[in-house]
Amino acid sequence: MNKSKRPFTKSKRSFRRRLPPIQSGDRIDYRSMSLISRFISEQGKILSRRVNRVTLKQQRLITIAIKQARILSLLPFLNNQKQFER
Repeated sequence: MNKSKRPFTKSKRSFRRRLPPIQSGDRIDYRSMSLISRFISEQGKILSRRVNRVTLKQQRLITIAIKQARILSLLPFLNNQKQFER
């Protein structure tokens, strides 16, 4: 039997923390298209909270802003353009 001296030590692997997608100074608004477009898939769907890595409150504000932008026709409801590769 091969026993080590410290069996329950954690590995010393370092990892870089991902920066949050929304900083504290950013305003989540339907007019800030550069911010909103980060949370929409290529098909035009709203990405989930797990994918976005935002808090529940931020996700609600993002969803409301996207829906307002869609109603004001700043964003499309769907993006059905299929890309053909030849």
